Amino acid sequence: MTQVPQVPPTESELTGVRNFRDVGGLPTTDGRRVRRGRLYRSGHLAHATAEDALLLGRLGLHTVFDFRNSADLKLDGRDVELPGVRNVNIPLSDPADGAGFWRMVRDGDLDQLRSILADGKGTARMVNSYRAMITDRTAEHSRVLHALAEDSVPALMHCAAGKDRAGLTIAICLLAVGVGREAIEEDYLKSNDPHRRYRVRRSDPSAAATSPEVMELLSPLFGAHVEYLDEAFSAIDDTWGGTERYLSEGLGLAPATRERLRERLLDEA
Repeated sequence: MTQVPQVPPTESELTGVRNFRDVGGLPTTDGRRVRRGRLYRSGHLAHATAEDALLLGRLGLHTVFDFRNSADLKLDGRDVELPGVRNVNIPLSDPADGAGFWRMVRDGDLDQLRSILADGKGTARMVNSYRAMITDRTAEHSRVLHALAEDSVPALMHCAAGKDRAGLTIAICLLAVGVGREAIEEDYLKSNDPHRRYRVRRSDPSAAATSPEVMELLSPLFGAHVEYLDEAFSAIDDTWGGTERYLSEGLGLAPATRERLRERLLDEA
């Protein structure tokens, strides 16, 4: 039997992990709610302190899903090991795709940042990436949902910031158990809260490298914007005609699998 979570950590108690939260409590369209202590999301665990590890260890986690790619792992490091917890790495982006772009984000001067991000180019890149994660990563998302249906809860899902790859995968999990799109968006936007927001890393420590103009240019990349998630939902509708066909045809979820997901992730009816 799965261990019952004891004293789940609050965000303020985790000092080396950002953007952590339990998505429990979100309502489904048929009047149920996501069960607390079953599905968590966060930024990476590479910088988790010993105390963080103890707090996370009390959650009774079965699996940590890490959606970072090899470039992310090289930059931030691998997750801190949590005793008795399975770690599953399922990259949701190609490290070779945009390597030069992200290098310029970290290292580029103002003129270079303007060239790749100004006039809506940063937003366009993010919108396109969300759409691609829906249309091009069906196998990965299917794997996650089938794992949850079988034995992988309680689960923690993260990428680097816990905003985009993890945020979209959490959104798909919530769609699969009947949470409405508006409720999903509300949770997604919590990644913008000051204590959760990803800390922008620039190789140049000077004030000029993080000037107001620089930070404004970078904002589309490091903020949670509802139009990104809306684009993902539009990709579902445009490609499959709606959520039901996306789940059944795109992700290969049989009705019995959907029902097991609901049993594992929702409060009792």
